Parts: sequence; structure tokens; C-alpha cells
Amino acid sequence: MTSYKLATYQAKNGPRAGIIAGETVYDAAELTGAEGDATVIAILEDWANADARIRAAFAKPKNKGLSLAQTHLRAPVLWPSAIYCAGANYRDHALEMARQLNRPLGPDPKESGGKPWHFLKTPRTLADPGAVVAATQYCKKLDWEVELTAVIGREAKGVSVDDALSYVAGYTAANDLSARDLSQRAEIPVGSPFRPDWVGQKCFDGGCPLGPWIVPAFDIPDPQNLSLKLWVNDAIKQDSSTSEMIFTLAEQIAHISIGMTLYPGDLILTGTPAGVGMGRNEFLKAGDVVRIEIENIGTLTNIIA
Repeated sequence: MTSYKLATYQAKNGPRAGIIAGETVYDAAELTGAEGDATVIAILEDWANADARIRAAFAKPKNKGLSLAQTHLRAPVLWPSAIYCAGANYRDHALEMARQLNRPLGPDPKESGGKPWHFLKTPRTLADPGAVVAATQYCKKLDWEVELTAVIGREAKGVSVDDALSYVAGYTAANDLSARDLSQRAEIPVGSPFRPDWVGQKCFDGGCPLGPWIVPAFDIPDPQNLSLKLWVNDAIKQDSSTSEMIFTLAEQIAHISIGMTLYPGDLILTGTPAGVGMGRNEFLKAGDVVRIEIENIGTLTNIIA
């Protein structure tokens, strides 16, 4: 089986779908000869056929492609209909946040019969690999969160846990940046249900760096057994495994699909482990370089400004 990565790259005429093999980037539509393969979303909408079409095209590539090192990669999906983000899905992260907020941890949500919990980020929060994220003028407490991200490959509605992973086209990496000082509305009394502000905390320009590419699901048979790490200026801050999730990806997909249809290109950020800045009262500042790495996927780096 031919291995490849699916990406979006910046061509002279705008973003185009690219297929990466080794250190070479091929224009997807030129490689397959299918005009509909010009965007990643279009490829995902025809994923059942596109995957085979792409792998077959490698037998006789029609051009030499582009050097990966000299290609400007964009966020691999432009633009998904939704970005779902799992909250408090690693027990150690939930513990560090409870300690910082001086709140009781409470029972394990899965063992006590709870359900996965998600919030939304807007598609326009996406930032490209290597992009400068200008957010320090927006908030004073900018935090990091490495997250395994699933990319949906076909419509999913009311799916079972057993079948859920068959709806995943591939995987990428995300940094769920958070404006911690904007998570509460200061003018609203403590304890009020109207005090939290998820839009202010999570939905700002550049708040979701994504990439650098999508690794097809057939190359990652077990998404619950991947190491994930994050560094700030070469100092490691997060070092864990997706095996530590409270709710698995399959359980998350099944739960989301009860009430909402997942569409090709939709993203599911599956939660972050302990080691975020809020847990140690340490936050990003202008000039910081944030690097995340997920096993079998790759490295995503961004600069804070």
C-alpha cells in the first residue's frame, strides 16, 4: 500500500490540494488527472474513491512535483464546516485545571456514566504551519494545548462506537490555543451561569494552528496509542500519550453524531494532557516558538507575536 500525506499548499493561483511523498509535493489534481481533486475538502467528500485514485496515480506520476522544503504549506483543511474540541478529556489535565481554579475534581466522567463534552472553534481560527500567531495584543494569558485531531472522511450521523473510526479519513495535529484571561466575563458575578466566555477564550484569529498535513487513517491503525509532545522555546511542557484519554476518539465521534451530522473535512480535536501553561501560571509571550509533535504524524511549529 502506497503511503502518502494529504496537504494544502499555496500555489500561485491560491490554495491547492497537495500529495506529499517523501520530500516531494505533487499537485493532487495534476497527479490524479481529476479536476475535482483541486481542494482537500473536495477530496475528502469523495474519499472512498479518492484514496484509491491517489495511490494508483503514484505508479506513473505526471510531473516531478515541488520540493517540500520550498513549499508553503497551509492548514491542511480549508475550510471545515466545524471544529469540535474535547474539553477535560485527559484526567491529569482535568486535575491540574481543578487545582489552579481551586475546585474539586469530581468523579471520573466516564466511570460515573458521563458523556464526552465538546466546545466549538470557528473555522477562521485556523493558522498555517509556521505561521506567526499575533495574539499577545488580544490577551495577557495565552496558553498552549497539543491535541491529536481527526479529520472526517464521510458523513456521520448516529454512528456506533464500533463503527466510528471508519468515518475518519486521517489524522493531523493541532494546538488549541486559549486566552485564559478572557475565559470569564469580569463584569458578571462569580457563580453566574453567564460568566464563562468560550468565544473570547477560544475563538480568535490564529487560535487553532493545524498541520502540517493529514496522515491517512490506514497508516495509523490505533489513534489511542500515539505519543504527543509540546515544547516552548525547546523546553518540553507536555509529554503524554493518547492512551490517557478519558473518552476515546470513537466514543467522541459516536457522541457528537447523535445530535449533529459530521461532514467530510470536519475536525475533532480530542483533548490535551497535563502540562498547559495555566497549571503552572506560565503563559506565551511575543517571540516564543511553540513546537508540537505527534507520533506517526509530524511536527507543527508556530511563532507567537
